[in-house]
Amino acid sequence: MPVAALFRDDFYLKTAEATVTAVHEDGGIELDQTCFYATSGGQPGDTGHLERADGSRIQLGQTRHGASKDIILHMPLDGQPQPFVGERLKLAIDWDRRHRLMRMHTACHLLSVVCPHPITGAAVGEDDSRVDFDMSETIDKDAVTAQLMALVNADHPVYLQWITDEELAANPGIVKSKNVRPPVGLGRVSLVCIGDNSSVDSQPCGGTHVARTGEIGAIHIAKIEKKGKENRRFRIRFGEAPAET
Repeated sequence: MPVAALFRDDFYLKTAEATVTAVHEDGGIELDQTCFYATSGGQPGDTGHLERADGSRIQLGQTRHGASKDIILHMPLDGQPQPFVGERLKLAIDWDRRHRLMRMHTACHLLSVVCPHPITGAAVGEDDSRVDFDMSETIDKDAVTAQLMALVNADHPVYLQWITDEELAANPGIVKSKNVRPPVGLGRVSLVCIGDNSSVDSQPCGGTHVARTGEIGAIHIAKIEKKGKENRRFRIRFGEAPAET
């Protein structure tokens, strides 16, 4: 049976309970349901631990997908004990890390509003993220930072809307990424909407996000790199932009 991915409906769910449904040769643990996000779309998978009935813990590295998107593998760190199929466990994600990734991921969406060009690549990190755009013009990083912070400080709501795979196929223009397609095959696709009535942005995304843009906090564009004639890489970091020396 496909895992019930609880994080899809509640990005702020930190803990849950689940039953082990499979244990793979490489140690990967499948559960009947999970609050752990699996690596996808440029966002790293969650880390954390599984707690057993005796109070002992199985510490996890990054969660990832299996052979298909409906398989989520919780990967124990080296030397961790192995649970048995049918065992009931308590799940707890590393919330501080997840929340930083949520803030960063939403910031990347805001950047795609400030720079309305096709996205050719992206990687969300805890402290530093990158978004690559299909663009050739020169743009000032301080000006981009100012526009980003205006969107952050406006404290716009961030929420999900669901559309069917068929609705997505009929409206390909809502996809901003040039190379990565949104996750399909599960029957529905989530649109991450920013602003009342999607007034700021709306795009397909299976990642996790904060509830309001104000939750992102201070961010800045650290640098804009030229990666080709028509490719610019933007580096986003937390905090105020350092003073020029």
